Amino acid sequence: MNYQMVPLSAGLYFVGVPIGTARDITLRALDTLASADVLAAEDTRSLRKLMDIHGVPLGNRRIVALHDHSGDAIAQRLVAAVKDGQSVAYASEAGMPLIADPGFELGRLAAREEIPVTCAPGPSAVLTALAIGGLPTDAFFFAGFLPNAKAARCAALEKLGAAAGTLVFYESPKRLAAMLRDAAKVLGEAREAAVCRELTKKFEEVRRGTLAELAEVYANQTPKGEIVVLVDRSHSEIVKEADIDSSLRRALTEMSVRDAADMVAQAHDLPRRQVYQRALALGKNEDDKTE
Repeated sequence: MNYQMVPLSAGLYFVGVPIGTARDITLRALDTLASADVLAAEDTRSLRKLMDIHGVPLGNRRIVALHDHSGDAIAQRLVAAVKDGQSVAYASEAGMPLIADPGFELGRLAAREEIPVTCAPGPSAVLTALAIGGLPTDAFFFAGFLPNAKAARCAALEKLGAAAGTLVFYESPKRLAAMLRDAAKVLGEAREAAVCRELTKKFEEVRRGTLAELAEVYANQTPKGEIVVLVDRSHSEIVKEADIDSSLRRALTEMSVRDAADMVAQAHDLPRRQVYQRALALGKNEDDKTE
């Protein structure tokens, strides 16, 4: 028995749970799960299994399900329990609560209602991937899951292209190949990246390479397990918008919008779509002036 029954004051307790290996849980997290008046979880079965592994009794408590389809009523019920003087512990299916997790709305409601909130921190797939991925960790941007549709995914990647830090994504095994292919196209084939799979589990794996290399690796294979993708920041020099416009205006005097965008994007090492949209806007402005 590695937990202790501890008195908990009324409040909402977010509990970090393992992302793979069950022994990664903290003693404080076990104490909180053993002592809370009310338990809530994204996946009630996984929390019950975790508590069984560590010998934490459920007693006469039941675990309340809080997931994407449970609606606002459950969150309001949990907040009401705190207001009634109870301690409420919430755990996501894996990792830290509220990170790409339905507990986020519970946290927002708790803040609005001004009830006490604290956290028993634990493992995080984001930080674990950064620790072993081999890319810079001085600054990073967590982007969660990209959109499923290709056009929306490319648009999202374009917005992230100039971020001054390592990009961190969660990805589905079935979409990994398409995501890497689009990232190579939008962010640049030579940009360094890492695919981190099954973190802390038996078949943990990290593959490193350029986006083009990784896209080729996964083009004809579908990996298994949970995946985190890291993409290095852009190391190209920041190009001023005025310089891009100047280059486009010169090119547009002799070329079509498409050809001008291609040439300027290549010259400044910028995503073609971004430059193409700028070229269209400049062309429209010039047409307006002549009317």
